[in-house]
Amino acid sequence: MFGYLQPDLPHLYVKDGILYKALYCGLCKSIGKTCGQRARFALSYDVTFLSALLHNIAGEDVTVKKQRCVLHPFVRRRMAEEDEMTRVLACLNTLLAYYKAADDVADEKRGWGRRLLLRKGKKRAQKLHPEAERIVRGQMEALSRLERQNCAVPEQAADPFGEMLARLSDLCLKEKATEHTRGLLYGIGKWVYLIDALDDYDKDKKKGNYNPFRAAYASATREELLRENGEEIDFIFAGVFALNAEHLQQIGFAFNRDLTDNIILRGMPAATARVKCGCKAKPEPVRF
Repeated sequence: MFGYLQPDLPHLYVKDGILYKALYCGLCKSIGKTCGQRARFALSYDVTFLSALLHNIAGEDVTVKKQRCVLHPFVRRRMAEEDEMTRVLACLNTLLAYYKAADDVADEKRGWGRRLLLRKGKKRAQKLHPEAERIVRGQMEALSRLERQNCAVPEQAADPFGEMLARLSDLCLKEKATEHTRGLLYGIGKWVYLIDALDDYDKDKKKGNYNPFRAAYASATREELLRENGEEIDFIFAGVFALNAEHLQQIGFAFNRDLTDNIILRGMPAATARVKCGCKAKPEPVRF
């Protein structure tokens, strides 16, 4: 994925920061076990967020212990112990990274090395969780079709990515999945696609790549895009945030939800504001 789903650090409780880091390290270690050591370099903050969210909705408690790992052999770190949810998400992380690299190769003629690096991990993930691979591949193909058609409706262009996360959440949550969990994950996926497109507007314009906002408005720069069409774009993002908040209220959480609420209700709007003002879009990585 893209790395935008991170906490709003000024409003993050210490306890939630510890849990987030433990989930991040636990997911990293699980990727190494399930998909191979090379796949660990594609570890995503977005999938760390999914781990926090889906564990909580599913009612699967996380056990945190101090452990060593190959990347940090001398100092033991707090890590969430591996469970079935983490193994599924480890495969999902690898599949998303592989197909994102494949998409970059097809559209921009870059990412060859990353795709090659992840090929073996992708095969292992596909063997372990073929349904997850089918979902990711199918929705990425749907996304590519819309991009080739130069889809000029940003919300429509974002639909396959939102649908992908909704279907993957069903796969992970099983009987705990509801229309509200699907709706929330759909909205989050839609936002990830749209904020990445807005962030990359100038780069895509320069390289001649597809961008849904460019197809819709044809502005020369992102600054001009927001100056001339800012209200419409604000309306798109405000609609996503409003629906996310509605679905969030209807979801039953088994444990404390401060961490996921921080990311959904604060982190996502904060990242949107950074992109709009032309600041660094993604927050600094959480330091360990």
